[in-house]
Amino acid sequence: MTEKAMATPLLSTEGLIKYYSVGRQQLLRPKWSDNRLRFDRKMVKAVNGVDLSISKGETLSLVGESGCGKSTVARLILQLIKPTGGKISYDGVNLVELSRHKMAPFRKDIQMIFQNPYGSLNPRMKVVDIITEPIEVHGLGADQGSSSEQIGKQAAVARVLQVMQECGLDSNHGDRYPHQFSGGQRQRIAIARAIVTKPKLVILDEPVSALDVSIQAQILNLLKDMQAMMELTYLFISHDLSVVRQISTRVAVMYLGAICELGRCDDIFSAPRHHYTRALFSAVPDISSRSRRSTKAIGELPSATDLPSGCTFHPRCPAAQEKCRVEVPKLTEISEDQFCACHFPA
Repeated sequence: MTEKAMATPLLSTEGLIKYYSVGRQQLLRPKWSDNRLRFDRKMVKAVNGVDLSISKGETLSLVGESGCGKSTVARLILQLIKPTGGKISYDGVNLVELSRHKMAPFRKDIQMIFQNPYGSLNPRMKVVDIITEPIEVHGLGADQGSSSEQIGKQAAVARVLQVMQECGLDSNHGDRYPHQFSGGQRQRIAIARAIVTKPKLVILDEPVSALDVSIQAQILNLLKDMQAMMELTYLFISHDLSVVRQISTRVAVMYLGAICELGRCDDIFSAPRHHYTRALFSAVPDISSRSRRSTKAIGELPSATDLPSGCTFHPRCPAAQEKCRVEVPKLTEISEDQFCACHFPA
């Protein structure tokens, strides 16, 4: 990857926010003469001001505990749900401002591979139809028209067979149904479906967590081969740190809807600076070193409807001070290409 390509962001988010209202909480009447009941809706702050940038050709991994907002960020980028606030720029275009009709041309360039290969494929469709469907949806297989993107029906069939072969699928099995394949083969079908439109950005939401460990390595190698062959850019979402270390160029660590640390993969794993990142890594069993010093988070994860003041990690942080309780830390560069949202980084 060239330095120029690394410096050019394919996708970026600025102040990305997504809140959900959950139920109602009754408040006290302000006066005895006021017979009206007043209510205040609680808000789940699923994503709370995320700033990210993904350069062309790299793999940015988004890691964190379950419920921290990783998958919500993916759905916001895909515009499957609309953000409460913020900006999502893809190749210089703000996707948030686009209508459903104007967003359609961008969908062939931004594809997603889901976590569960047993639930993400239509059980009533044959494999060849599953992989061909994106070509038909985006009008890439139409015979009429002079657009260079319309590759024609015969070329579309050839493209599907080529992608199946590249993903390790037997082209003679195209008439089979998903239930006739194993979990690893189903995920290969999902990968083939995602890359058949020749996208620029692929979002992978826990793509190997539902697979056996022996199959995980095969799928990861396939993803890296496809990335090199097609110059793909990946947003890789996972909580499996061993998988993240194997595939990532950079790593962003999320906690309660916000990025707390961001940097190159080797830097994050060798010298994490945020206390939450250290606690997260310490939770991974390591049989190679019995004397390894660990950082433990104190207490339980706070509710997303009632976030702590100041730094959201301060109630669990072993290094928290008074400043952490009142002032929200900003994501600032503390070393070359390593950013940390902490008043007192480790």
